[in-house]
Amino acid sequence: MLRDKADRAGDMVVFVAVAEAGSLSGAARRLGLTPSAVSRVVARIEARLGVQLLVRTTRTLRLTAEGETYGRAARRILADLDETETALSDRGCPRGRVRVSAATAHGRLVIVPLLGAFVARHPGIVVEIDLSDEIADVLGGRADIGIRFGPLADSPLTARRLGETGRTVVAAPAYLARAGTPRRPADLADHNCLDFTFRRSEPGWPFREAERDVILPVRGTIAANNGETLVQLALGGVGITRVGTFHVADDLAAGRLVPLLEPFNPQDREAIHAVFVGGPAMPARVRVLVDFLAERMRGG
Repeated sequence: MLRDKADRAGDMVVFVAVAEAGSLSGAARRLGLTPSAVSRVVARIEARLGVQLLVRTTRTLRLTAEGETYGRAARRILADLDETETALSDRGCPRGRVRVSAATAHGRLVIVPLLGAFVARHPGIVVEIDLSDEIADVLGGRADIGIRFGPLADSPLTARRLGETGRTVVAAPAYLARAGTPRRPADLADHNCLDFTFRRSEPGWPFREAERDVILPVRGTIAANNGETLVQLALGGVGITRVGTFHVADDLAAGRLVPLLEPFNPQDREAIHAVFVGGPAMPARVRVLVDFLAERMRGG
């Protein structure tokens, strides 16, 4: 019984060759075997299954319905085996192409600056980076890795936490010199607050005041659907905005923007995940890139 199981993959290879060649002799030539050896393998499979897989005459060979079913299953199993062995064998030197989908701003500011170091470490891998605020269909094969913010929807995809980001209220020194600096969240009523256009479950900006969380409605003259636009407006002295910290880290460090109302920051954090098709056949090239991003983005 153990020997029979060990021979099954080889039997499948022979049967698939027969089905594709359309003859025992054609399969024999392809595999470097004799036609009689190929015939014995087919007979062994039929005996084990107790069904006829091929109908043979002196001139033709065709698969029975059971033969078609077995052939489809054999192709699928052999393809899975090849993929698994490829994934395992390239772990020492991963190579191939990896497609990454990321949000425009986060990709440009966080992901792209890391890629040079990654390909230097793994010269056999080619990275394709697609920056878009549309969510790519990873399960459907549109990307190998997708970068996602916030809670994840139920999915058969595997998720790996890369880090998290907070949000910060900021303004340019020029704006504050002209309009004054808000000292408490309520002071924002007298300021031009630049907000996102997309709807939230609780419209407004969250703050923590007197040991309780409050959502403060804000008003402004311009709204945008992305953080980069809001940061550009803030840098231009147009008003105050609240965006992901990764958007403004460099500007805060350089003094081009100033953090506001930090004693009232609720420290709400948004998780960042990489999602991908996992499992034992996961290509090493995908695994090492996910590992690299988790290593470099941890604590972001």
